[in-house]
Amino acid sequence: MPKFRIKKNLISEKGLLRLSLLFAILCWLSLVLADIFLLFAEINQANAGITKEIPQLLLTLYIILFYFFFKIRIQKAESINFIDLLWHVFSTGLIVSLIQLAVSLFFYLLSDSKLMQNPLMINFFYHVNLGAIIVFLVSTFIVWKRLILYQKNKRLLIIWQVFEYSLLASLLYGFFQTNVQQWLFNGLLGFFFLFGIILSFNLKWIAYLNFKQKWRSILLLVLVILYLYYFINNLFNFSQEFNLVLDLLDNIYILSVAGFIFLYALISILVILFNLPTSSVFEQKISEVLNFQRLSQSIQKGDNENQVYEVLLESSNNAVFSTSSWLEIYENEETINTLTYNITDLKITQVRKSIQDSGIFAYLNKQKSNNFEKDLNYNKLTSNLNDPDYGSVLVMPLIIQERQIGLLVVLKDVTDGFNKEMVNIISSFVNQACISIENFELLSEALKNERYKEELKIAERVQKSLLPQSLISNEEFEMIAFYESADEVGGDYYDFYKINDTKTAVIIGDVSGKGTSASFNMSQMKGVFHSLVQFNLDSKTFLTKANHALSSCLEKSSFITAAYYNIDHQEKSISFSRAGHCPGLFYSKKDDKATFFKNKGMGLGIVRNDNYEDFIDINKIYYNSGDILFLYTDGIIEAKNTDGEEFGYNRLSQYLQETNGNSPQEIQKGLIKYLYDFIGSEDLEDDYTALIIKFL
Repeated sequence: MPKFRIKKNLISEKGLLRLSLLFAILCWLSLVLADIFLLFAEINQANAGITKEIPQLLLTLYIILFYFFFKIRIQKAESINFIDLLWHVFSTGLIVSLIQLAVSLFFYLLSDSKLMQNPLMINFFYHVNLGAIIVFLVSTFIVWKRLILYQKNKRLLIIWQVFEYSLLASLLYGFFQTNVQQWLFNGLLGFFFLFGIILSFNLKWIAYLNFKQKWRSILLLVLVILYLYYFINNLFNFSQEFNLVLDLLDNIYILSVAGFIFLYALISILVILFNLPTSSVFEQKISEVLNFQRLSQSIQKGDNENQVYEVLLESSNNAVFSTSSWLEIYENEETINTLTYNITDLKITQVRKSIQDSGIFAYLNKQKSNNFEKDLNYNKLTSNLNDPDYGSVLVMPLIIQERQIGLLVVLKDVTDGFNKEMVNIISSFVNQACISIENFELLSEALKNERYKEELKIAERVQKSLLPQSLISNEEFEMIAFYESADEVGGDYYDFYKINDTKTAVIIGDVSGKGTSASFNMSQMKGVFHSLVQFNLDSKTFLTKANHALSSCLEKSSFITAAYYNIDHQEKSISFSRAGHCPGLFYSKKDDKATFFKNKGMGLGIVRNDNYEDFIDINKIYYNSGDILFLYTDGIIEAKNTDGEEFGYNRLSQYLQETNGNSPQEIQKGLIKYLYDFIGSEDLEDDYTALIIKFL
C-alpha cells in the first residue's frame, strides 16, 4: 500500500509539471493575441472590447505558472550538486540568448522591410523575448532560493518567505493606477533591493566547493550577469525604440527579480574570490578528516592490515604534500614489507645514510625497549637533510603496546618542510592506524580462540567417545566410573575388556601433562590396550609390551602411569601390576578394612629399553562377596582445600570403609560430594577419575 501511494504521488507531480507548462504556454499565446488585438484596435481607432487589465492578468498567470513549474522541477530535485544548479542557470540563459539573437538577426536582415516597421510584428517579437526572459528570471530565482536555503534555519526561512510572497504580491501592482504610482513604484523597488542584499549573504554552499569547483562557479556566475545585462538591455532597447502595449520595464516583479539575481551573483563571485586563497587549506582539512575516517572505519569495512597501511601512506602524503615517502612494516623485529611512494629502494638506502647524521637516526632502528613509547621524543621527529633530492624528513614509528610494528618516513624537497601541525596530523593518522591494526590483531586472536574452542569441543567429544560408554554389571560384580576433566580435554583413562567368559581385564591410567597433548597420548594408550588385551597376557607381560609400544610414539618428556588388573571370575582372583600409578584401594568385607596395594612399578615410557620388566611386579589376591576394588587417579588424593591441605589417602580409605555397605552408585555420588565439599569449589586443578568395582 505505501509503495502504491509513493508511485501515485510521483505520477501526480509529473502531471502537475506538464499541466503548468501547458497552461503557461496557453497564457503566453493568449497574451500575444490580446496585446496585438489591443494594438490593432488602437491603430484603427476602434473599440477592442477588452480592457488593458486582461493582458496584465495573462502576464501574471504566465509568471505564476512558470514559477510553480520551476519550483517543482528544481526545488524538489533530489540532487543538491551546486555546480549542477549553476549549470542549469547557464544552460537556460544560453537558450534564451539564442532566442534573442535569432530575433535580433531577424530584425537585422529585414531592417529595410516594411514588415519590420509594422507595430504588430514588432510587438509579436517583443513578446517572444518577453516570454523567454521571464523563463530565465523565474528559473534562476528558484535556483537562488535553493542555494540560499541550504542549511536553513527558522529565521532565514521566515525572511525568505516574506521576500518571496511579497514579490508575488507585487504582480498586483500592474492592475492599479494611482496618483502616487511612481513614488510607490520606486519605494517597492527599494524595499525589494534591501531584502535582496540581506538574503544575498547566505552563501554557506560556497564552503563545500573545492578549488576547481569555485573557479567553475565564478565562470558560470559571470555568465549569468552577462546574460542578465544582455536581456535587460534588449528590453530597454525595445522600450526606447518602439511603442509597446506591455513593457516589462514597468513591472516591479521583473525588475526586482532581475536586481536580486544580479546582487546574489555579484556577491557570490566576490565571496568565492575571497575564499580562493584559503580554499586549498580547507580542502586539506576535509581530506584529513575523510582519511582519518577511512582509517577508523577500515576494520568495519572488512579491510585487511595491508590496506590500512596503504591508506596510512596515502593519507600522510596528501596531508603534508610530501615529495616521497616509505612505510616499513615489522614482524618479530624484522622488516617483512616496505610500501613506497615516488622513491626507489636504492634511494631509500641513500636517504637512510643521510638521516644517519641527524638527531632522529635512532628511530630508524627497530626498538627493543619495553619503554619505547616513554623514550620517544616527538620534538625530534623532523630534521633537515643533506641530500641532493630531499631537504627535510619526518619519521613516525608505529607502536602497539610498547611494540614497534612499523616506521613511516615522509620526505619533502625543501628544508624545514614540516611544521608542528603537520607532525600532529601525521601522528593522529599513525595512532589511528595503530588502533586499527591492533583491532585486527585482537579480532584475529578472537577468531583463533573461537576456532580453538570449537576444536576443544570436538576433542572433548572424541575423548569421551574413547572412554567406555557402558560398564559391566552382572552376577559376579557391579562396576561404575566417574570422570571429570580440569580442562576441556584431559589425560585420565580407564577401560575394560571381557577376555572370555571367566576373565575380565580392567585398566586405569594417567597421562603426564594436560590438555590436547595428554588427550592424544591417552588415545594412543587406548589403542595399545585394545591391541594387547586380546592376547590374554598376564599383567606384567602386558605392561612390558605396552611400554615397548608406547616408547616409540611418546615424546621424550611424556610418560603414562597405569595399573592393569585381570579379574578371574572362576577362581575369584585379581592379578595385577602397577606402572607408577596410584596404588589401588581394596576393601575386604571379611576383615572390614580398606588397604592400599603396595606393589612397585615404573611409569610407561620412562625406561625405554628391555630392562623395563625388572621394574614391574605382578601380584595376586582373592576376593569375596561384598569386597570392593577402588581405582582412581592422583587428581583425587592431591585435591587441595583453601588451606592448601590435600584430600589424601587416609580420607579416601576411611570414606570407603564407612560406605562399603552402599551400592557403587551411592559410593560414587557420596565421594563426589565429599570431594567438592572438601575443596570448597567445583573448579578442578587436575582430572578426577574413579572406577569402583563391587563384587557380588
